[in-house]
Amino acid sequence: MDRKTFYITTPIYYPSDKLHIGHGYTTVAADAVARFRRMQGCDVMFLTGTDEHGQKIEDKAKAAGVGPQEYVDKIVAGIKELWKLMNISYDRFIRTTDDYHEASVQKIFKTLYDNGAIYKGEYKGLYCKPCESFWTESQLKDGKCPDCGGEVYEASEEAYFFRLSDYAERLLKLYEDEPDFLQPATRLNEMKAFINQGLEDLCVSRTSFTWGVPVDFDPGHIVYVWVDALSNYITALGYGNGKYDDFEKYWPADVHLMAKEIVRFHSVIWPALLMALELPTPKKVFGHGWLLLDSGKMSKSKGNVVDPVILCERYGVDAIRYYLMREIPFGHDGVFSNEGLIARINSDLANDLGNLLSRSVAMIDRYFGGTLPEKQEAAEIDGELAAMCDSLLGLVSENIDKLMLPNALAEIMKVVSRANKYIDETEPWKLAKDEASKPRLAAVLYNLCEALRVVSILLEPFMPSTSPKIREQIGAPAGLSGLESCRFGLASKALIVKKGEVLFPRINAEEELKELEKHGEAESAPALEHEAEISYEDFMKTELRVCRVLACEKVEKADKLLKFTLFDGERERTVLSGIAQWYSPGELIGKKVALVCNLAPAKIRGIVSEGMILSSDVGEAARLIIIDDSVPEGSRIR
Repeated sequence: MDRKTFYITTPIYYPSDKLHIGHGYTTVAADAVARFRRMQGCDVMFLTGTDEHGQKIEDKAKAAGVGPQEYVDKIVAGIKELWKLMNISYDRFIRTTDDYHEASVQKIFKTLYDNGAIYKGEYKGLYCKPCESFWTESQLKDGKCPDCGGEVYEASEEAYFFRLSDYAERLLKLYEDEPDFLQPATRLNEMKAFINQGLEDLCVSRTSFTWGVPVDFDPGHIVYVWVDALSNYITALGYGNGKYDDFEKYWPADVHLMAKEIVRFHSVIWPALLMALELPTPKKVFGHGWLLLDSGKMSKSKGNVVDPVILCERYGVDAIRYYLMREIPFGHDGVFSNEGLIARINSDLANDLGNLLSRSVAMIDRYFGGTLPEKQEAAEIDGELAAMCDSLLGLVSENIDKLMLPNALAEIMKVVSRANKYIDETEPWKLAKDEASKPRLAAVLYNLCEALRVVSILLEPFMPSTSPKIREQIGAPAGLSGLESCRFGLASKALIVKKGEVLFPRINAEEELKELEKHGEAESAPALEHEAEISYEDFMKTELRVCRVLACEKVEKADKLLKFTLFDGERERTVLSGIAQWYSPGELIGKKVALVCNLAPAKIRGIVSEGMILSSDVGEAARLIIIDDSVPEGSRIR
């Protein structure tokens, strides 16, 4: 009988620079799920890789004085080394510069063109000649190119477009028929709102740069990122090429795992492309939250990234994997900090898990010379620990099925905590003083080792190097290391322990934080930029008031602009804001925002904007300042 297949993917990462701990977060999560599915007996395909084309890579390579291929080769080698260091068990690594992928992309593009899903048109926008880049008006900085600061002018470029607008109803039906397709639920609501405000056709070729897959039937055109990058999930299985022959076996994917900022591409554009190719859509797209620093989302451009290599070298790979999966509520944003990392290692791994192992092995060594006797005496108090161990597999499986990875680890650590409490309750050091109590003492120590054995099995997807070390020290046989062995009491009573290294030495937090600062790994971003001081009188010239959002809609042909109708306590006013990529119009109606009311009106895209809505930078995103609903419209903000 064929084993059940399971296909999980990470995004393919953009190799413009070395990866940071945020990329590790996604990849460790996918790895943990893949490892657990293998333990369940599934035939797993775990795919990761790199998205290597585009103008940004072309520009970076030019600045480095090398060709694009040479530039990405060096960075990709570093990425593979990082995944090796972090014990990532991927089955296949795809590069969009692989010959077989490029050949498949050309076939896919031609198929879409032949069936009418792609048509030739014109891409219009504001063009910066030195950067060879198109920009929308909202992307400009002081009316000039945001990259080089140069002048821009109206220009157009011949391009092919994908008829994305044709797929709105089919996408909404997909969401309705397959409620688990997009998770968490907040992402689903965002995408429904995005589709309902109107889909525009998508530019899928460019002529302003050359580093990409050529459109073989129209020289000069390069396949743009959407068709090129997203297709990797099927080309890596052999779709459209002879490199592999796994498409029928593994497609559709069980899980596309990614950070939330690219959910739109994977839950709107990607399924629409698959529909156009008459292929099944993925079973699940899961967009987890951001790994944030105090300053916001980690960003190479902001210079606030955390180097996973340094952390792994100092604390061990499994400690970092555990922290990433345990600390952050999966699906929501979470804050990474060096203090939090050290605290989690000290509490969960050193004090709880490591100490449980060390104490258990040490007591067997001290009281029984390392070998437990078969004569053991059970007691009623043993039942709770045994029951928790027997129920653990079900709880962990349920949480991993739902991609609630921190919850799975929390259930495991409950057993660890209960085992430590069991030591305090049974007081083995007192039992050891009375020879008549030795059978009872042996039972207590056996129970601790059995709890550790079950825990080690279920920790293995998350901590693949640590788990075998635990079983080695408690003398668990190799045949009792699979999921089918997650039952209490299977090991021989006469187990033989082998004292080993301390798995997680306790860390001196104060000293270690100083060391991390020397390595440039402080958890906050570089010093904030400050404007020149102003007087109180100058500040009071800015009229800030609370306004209610009466209506909100996208501005036609302006990807980042939203048009607001606000009530400021006296009248309605129209305001434009460049936040469309982070908010859907529907979710903002009824909210109260802060507005600079006395800003001189400005005409943007032919619309007069009467003020500026306040927002804050969160990494590379912008978040509106939302005012409590109890504050009346028109209230002055001071």
